[in-house]
This record gives sequence, C-alpha cells and structure tokens, in this order.
Amino acid sequence: MKPYNPTTTTTTTTTTTTTTTSRALWQSLFLLHAILLLSMSISMQPSNSTADALGNETDRLALLKFKESISNDPHALLRSWNDSIHFCNWNGVTCGHRHQRVTTLNLGGYNLRGTISPYVRNLTFLRFISFINNSFSGEIPQQVCHLPRLRNLSLRNNLLEGKMSSMNLSYCSELRVLVLGNNRVTGSIPSELGSLTKLYLLNLERNNLTGEIPPSLANMSSLETFLIQFNNLVGTIPDEIGKLKSLALFAAGGNKLSGVIPLSIYNISSLSAFSISSNQFEGTFPPNIGLKLP
Repeated sequence: MKPYNPTTTTTTTTTTTTTTTSRALWQSLFLLHAILLLSMSISMQPSNSTADALGNETDRLALLKFKESISNDPHALLRSWNDSIHFCNWNGVTCGHRHQRVTTLNLGGYNLRGTISPYVRNLTFLRFISFINNSFSGEIPQQVCHLPRLRNLSLRNNLLEGKMSSMNLSYCSELRVLVLGNNRVTGSIPSELGSLTKLYLLNLERNNLTGEIPPSLANMSSLETFLIQFNNLVGTIPDEIGKLKSLALFAAGGNKLSGVIPLSIYNISSLSAFSISSNQFEGTFPPNIGLKLP
C-alpha cells in the first residue's frame, strides 16, 4: 500500500481543474465568435421592413416625377399628390395591401395634358395603367414595357405618337390588354407582338400604322379581340390568323388590305364579328359563310 502523498493529490486536482477551466473558456470564446459572426451577417442584410420602406420611397418619388410631366390638370386631380397624404391615398393610385406598393395607376378621363414620364419604370409592382381619354402627347416611353408585372396598358384617345416598334413590347410578357386606339402611332406593327401569348385584347385602331400584318401575330394564342381598323395597312390577311382559335372579334376595315380572304378565317369557331369593309380585297365570300361563322 502506497503512503498518502498530499502533494500528488493536490497536483492532480489542480491539473484537472485547470484543464476543465481551459476547455470551458475555449468553448465560451468559440460561442461568442459564432454569435458575433451571426450578428454581422444579419446586420448586413436589410430587414423586410427596411426593404419595404425603400420600395415605398421609390414609388413615391416616381409618382412625383410623373406629376412633374403633367402640364395641365384642369380638374386638379393631382392636387392630392403631396407629402401631407400617403401616396397610396393619392387620386388615381391603388396600392397592394401587403407591401404598400403601387399596383394601379388609373388617370383616365380627366383631360390631363403632358407626357408619360419614363420614371413609371420604377413602379415595379404596377399591374394596371389606364390613361384613356386624356391629351397625353409625345412618344410612349419604352420604359413602360420594362414593368415586370404589367398586365393592362390602356392609352386610348390621346395624342401619343412615335413608332410602335420603339416600345419594345416583347418585354411586356405578362400583358393581357393593350389598347392604343385613337392616337397618332406610326410605323409597322412589330412582329415581336407575337411573343405576347397571354394577350387577349389588342386595340390598335385609328392610328397611322403602315406595313403588313405580321404572320407572327398568330402566336398570340389567347387573343380574343383584334382591332386594327382605320390605319394604312397594306398586303393580305395572313393565312396564319386562322390559328387564333380564341378569336371572337376581328376588325380590319378602313385600310388598304388586298388579296383574297384566307379560308382559314372561316374555320375559327369562336369568331362572332368579322369586319373588313373599305379595303381592296378580291373575290367573293363563300356561299356558306353564314354556316361557317357563328
């Protein structure tokens, strides 16, 4: 039996205590380091509330820029567009409930005079634009078609001009309604319109459009209403138009179209109205046209 040695016992106890303390210290330091890294990572990322606030300010400034482009507001519609009222409560403005971002800009029928500000591009949540029955002039800014959520663009009855091709319509991939009727738009109908497969209403009537009807428009598989009357269009109605199986209304009167009306048109079972008067077509309608068309 070994004799009791108090020195050995004390040394062993001290060593064990030191090791335990050292391990705990390193664990604490590691945990503190991990917490610091996590805190830094969180602080570098904006919170949802911060991101929403930035987006809200972007929308407010874009609307104020739009207001600056209005030269005459006879009904004082935009008088409410000031900092005393939240922009979501401004006349003609509708915001979404979740993010408080502008989703609708409806300024139709107020005889506004001015231009369409390119700053509308900053309203990235915008789905619906209606400026019908006003006196907007100048070109339609191509920035309008860089709105990723835009579904309805209604600009009928204004003084808008410029070539339709400059709008870069192929970027409006979510567009359902495009109404440019009764303006001063020039140039040809861009073939890239055919890429708008969700479009169901296309109104280009009473402009100064020239050139032919692009066969690529047959790719607009959702199209129901197709209005191109009273322009300066030439050439024939493409046979491909017969592929528009949802087409209900086709109006192309008052142009310089010629040739023979393609038989494929008569096979569109959904077609209920077909107007092509005041053109230069040849031939006669099939005797059974009343049976072919609803």
